[in-house]
Amino acid sequence: MPTLRAFIISPVFVLLCLLQCHVVANDQEQFFESQVRPLLAKHCFECHGEKKQQGELRLDRKQFVFENGAAGKAVVPGKLDESRLWAVVQFDEFDTQMPPTGKLPEKDLLILKKWIESGAFWPEEAHAEAVAKNAVPLKSDGSIDFEAAIANHWAYQPVQAPQIPERSPAADYESVIDRFLAIKLNEKGLKFSERASKQTLIRRLSFDLRGLPPTIAEVQAFEADQSKTAFRDLIDRYLSESAYGQRWGRYWLDIARYADTKGYVFTENRFFPYAYTYRDYVIDAFNNDKPYDTFVMEQLAADQLGYAENDPRLAALGFVTVGPRFLNRTPDIIDDRIDVVTRGLMGMTLGCSRCHDHKFDPLPTADYYSLYGVFDSSQEPDLPPLRGELDVNAPGYQEFATELKKREEALEAYKKTAHEELLVQARNHLDDYFPDALKSMGLLPADLELTPKHGALRDRLKSHWKKTLELMAKENRPFLLPATKLLALDEKQLTDQLPTLLDELDANDAIPDSLIEALRSAKIASKIDVVNVYTQVLSSARDEWNEFKKTNPEATQFDDPGKEQARRILLGKGSLSDLDPGDFSPLFERDNRTKIRNLEKKIDEWHATSPNAPARSMVLVDKEKLTNPVIFVRGNVGRRGDRVPRRGPQILNPSPEAVFTKTSGRKELAEQIASKQNPLTARVLVNRVWMYHFGSPLVDTTSDFGLRTESPTHRELLDYLAWSLMHEHNWSIKGLHREILISQAWQQQSVDRPQARMVDSENQLYWKQNRQRLDFEAMRDTMLSIAGKIDLSLEGRPVDIEKQPFPTRRTVYALIDRNNPSGLLRTFDFPSPNSSSPSRSETTVPQQALFGMNSPFAQQMAKALAERVKKSSADPKAQVRQLIELAYSRPASQEEVEMLAEYLKAGKLDELAQGLMLSNEFHFVD
Repeated sequence: MPTLRAFIISPVFVLLCLLQCHVVANDQEQFFESQVRPLLAKHCFECHGEKKQQGELRLDRKQFVFENGAAGKAVVPGKLDESRLWAVVQFDEFDTQMPPTGKLPEKDLLILKKWIESGAFWPEEAHAEAVAKNAVPLKSDGSIDFEAAIANHWAYQPVQAPQIPERSPAADYESVIDRFLAIKLNEKGLKFSERASKQTLIRRLSFDLRGLPPTIAEVQAFEADQSKTAFRDLIDRYLSESAYGQRWGRYWLDIARYADTKGYVFTENRFFPYAYTYRDYVIDAFNNDKPYDTFVMEQLAADQLGYAENDPRLAALGFVTVGPRFLNRTPDIIDDRIDVVTRGLMGMTLGCSRCHDHKFDPLPTADYYSLYGVFDSSQEPDLPPLRGELDVNAPGYQEFATELKKREEALEAYKKTAHEELLVQARNHLDDYFPDALKSMGLLPADLELTPKHGALRDRLKSHWKKTLELMAKENRPFLLPATKLLALDEKQLTDQLPTLLDELDANDAIPDSLIEALRSAKIASKIDVVNVYTQVLSSARDEWNEFKKTNPEATQFDDPGKEQARRILLGKGSLSDLDPGDFSPLFERDNRTKIRNLEKKIDEWHATSPNAPARSMVLVDKEKLTNPVIFVRGNVGRRGDRVPRRGPQILNPSPEAVFTKTSGRKELAEQIASKQNPLTARVLVNRVWMYHFGSPLVDTTSDFGLRTESPTHRELLDYLAWSLMHEHNWSIKGLHREILISQAWQQQSVDRPQARMVDSENQLYWKQNRQRLDFEAMRDTMLSIAGKIDLSLEGRPVDIEKQPFPTRRTVYALIDRNNPSGLLRTFDFPSPNSSSPSRSETTVPQQALFGMNSPFAQQMAKALAERVKKSSADPKAQVRQLIELAYSRPASQEEVEMLAEYLKAGKLDELAQGLMLSNEFHFVD
């Protein structure tokens, strides 16, 4: 009899023996074209490119980068220490230092490091024949011939209803999907596999639509239902459950590169306080079967669709705004937004055109910067609008509002106090700032060394003093006339002409007598002596005014006109102190900015962490002044090229008139993408939906429908589904599900047929269903479900699923952290939230099995499952039956009952429960 150890370990060994890793070359190419090539172009190509090869090194072509040159190989894939390129960018004082302009920023070094360590992927240079076949068609003037590109490439051609095959002996199926597939199968002498059992179908359907297993009661009810509509009714039932939106919403969040944090933003708060409102919008949209064209429109331009200011649908704009923030560098933020819109919605790799025209597709750099102008004409408001009505009587709201007000008042108080303190410093340290300002105005010798008496001078106070004195000099303030006259002389003229000049100045009744007397009394031998007299007079007026105000708080000026003139230099209207702080004082420097950021961070943290904070939508709005975009030559913001209009990619509409003139153009772009005339949008969507249902897409490159993407084997089927989505289902994704799920292709068995495999080893003709492994979300949710712990509620802030006590919410509500990517999620192939991911790689690594064996979460779920069973019965055989029913959604066989009940005589029930959760039957769906 097998021991429990053997029972548990056997699936582990299967997992360990099946180690594999599918690397999607398309993702590597996207990284290279959007990150690596632009970096090399910016820093290297000028000296190591086509026209110039300094040091006999060329870095713009693959063949030269990896060859053994004069200084060794520039790049050795996977070997950082052996790559000469990596060595020279380290700026070692004993080695060559490149680039000559200075060491690369840390961000760029990390890009190079990641590229080399991951194998230094570089797309193959096209062979002449391939170029001739797939090259971008050009006109005689060298510009792209968009009309020819549309005519030559299947994906750019309009979606039209294909000829639907008639029912025939070779394709005798009610489903149109089956008829298309059956013709291809028949050509190879193949046919569909038998229909799967009801038990298999309900488990498959439940995971497909809900990401959860069916209960044994659901299985038994379905098996007992002999009506012709039983399966359709089951589809409708699962589609109506909120679990459907949670399952399919997660797929969309991969495409939207959803995360709850911004990525590295230095000292700024790294959390998006309201990212979850976008996630909730997506789930709600799927549950309510929002038409896909409307879904797209709202995610790009909900603010321009006439919705109320606090309409929950505005949260859809999170599709654009939840992306990474790249240290708040605008060009990189917009690049990410262009990518998620074009690649995420249309399978168009426009991001590769940032630095140059696309190497393979009819996507010129002009198209990239046309969209750059669209997104650069949009901005995020400082305070996002509320999602829905604010309920001030909601439990906990007053607590939130009180603390928020306290933190906001602390920020405003600091801004006001710090501004006033800086003005006080400017007045009190005038013996430092006054001479410094005169020197910067050219009234004191440039080589005159001034020694501050109060420590280092603040740059902003120096600038403010200078601007103030320059303005007063232009106004011909009588108090400053002696200084400007005397300081305009050289040292010899000053001493020789001083008595005469003072007499002339004394004749001017507007100049205070007290100032002239102070200048006469001083032993002036140099310009600095003049400055010292002014410093003493101003300081005396300042101190006397401060004392005078203590006993005369209502006073607004001195009675003495001479003293008042001195006071008006420092205090009062038009003085040094007459400076509006605004929202951010012009006197603030780094120390003030740091303090303000820390106070703002506390406000942001409260919005992000308070469970009582009202939800807000992460919206975009148009700027008052729209951007008229220009091309950045080689992606360099500092090199401005030709001006381009705001418009959509020309491959969608080549007409010169198809420019965006209404506000930023986001609404017009959304209309262009969501149009039935767009050849890409529907095709890309149905291809992904098909992939989620079958485990493999009709078009392998799910985010690249460009010229290098060959016409798929099932082109007519793809076009039929795209046309049907738009015209028969009116963009209903649930309607698309129904059409796919009622097909024999989806309902057939996943059992291998060796003869069919010999003809079609990759199952491209769909002669069987593909067996699929549960993704991480379905695996974790299933553990929670069978343990009786799962929380199926909708909406809410993210939860940390790795922190004990473990939350029981569905995994779609897990906190996604760009700054500290979860090792657990990465272990189970969770996609990076740094870019749009329409599909996931699938790996089998030891850590996955070890999670099931050793993680506290898995162990706790096993114990909870065991306790659930114990409460139902103390009989070992009954316990085994219930364990099998819960874990596998099927009745236990008699052999399983006998064997496992025997084991329980000595073994523990929770260990048996954990063993079932480690098994292949638990992790795979037939």
